[in-house]
Amino acid sequence: MKEQIKDFIVQNLTFLPPELIVIIVSAMPILELRGGLPLAYIHYDFNLFTSAILSIIGNVLPIVPLLLLFQPISKVLMRFKWYTKMYNWLYHRTIRKSNNVEKYGAIGLILFTALPLPTTGAYSACVAASIFAIKFKNAFLAIATGVIIAAVVVCLGLLSFSIF
Repeated sequence: MKEQIKDFIVQNLTFLPPELIVIIVSAMPILELRGGLPLAYIHYDFNLFTSAILSIIGNVLPIVPLLLLFQPISKVLMRFKWYTKMYNWLYHRTIRKSNNVEKYGAIGLILFTALPLPTTGAYSACVAASIFAIKFKNAFLAIATGVIIAAVVVCLGLLSFSIF
């Protein structure tokens, strides 16, 4: 599904510069940096440094709005049954996946964001930060640091594939 989303975006945004497409893909939930960085490096043939910078920019962009708006918007939408159901699912999934966040706070957010695995990343970390009431400044710095570490991990993965 991730590949289908990425392909759809790339095909329908061809009128935009490739750099902007990479930023948009990296800013999307599910895809995030793990989708944008390989897209830049493999598909658009950017060098690894440029690929990483564009992907980091895209993945960091949604952090501020998510941290600031998730709780207030959720409070308003909780009066709708469909949102309450979705919120409860998201809440329980986040709790299940974020033991380190609860235990270590902002340091746990770094680890949670840095592991480039499915259902971890900046979006999930923002939800976890909101649920565990981590202060905005600490949450932003931790998640941004995790995004940078994730970029290094993905770059190392791309380098290891290109060696073989």
